[in-house]
Amino acid sequence: MALPLRVCIDVEDLEKGIAFYRDALGLTPGRRLGHSWVEMLGAPAPIDLLAEPAGTTASPRSKAVRDYGRHWTPVHLDWPVPDKKWGRLAILADPFGNGFCLLEYRGRGYDELVGGGG
Repeated sequence: MALPLRVCIDVEDLEKGIAFYRDALGLTPGRRLGHSWVEMLGAPAPIDLLAEPAGTTASPRSKAVRDYGRHWTPVHLDWPVPDKKWGRLAILADPFGNGFCLLEYRGRGYDELVGGGG
């Protein structure tokens, strides 16, 4: 049995994060815990926005600090959309530098987008 999935995204400003994920991606706020956490609903998995200040570390053993400038991360979200109007792939970032892509699938879906076999 597969484990349930939750996606956690650090944001510097929780209200700005809520507005972005609501207005840009159509998610709606669910449960909330004070000024530091909100659950965004409407995707296949809940997305938790976590308010964390820039310059803080994720754990006491980590030397890396949060930086909300545009950055690359090996884990990101892909959002399939029915029609992007300007091509089949848009590589974007939220207001906190977290990367995500909008993908327009055609024909063989992801395989056709990346030129995979089939």
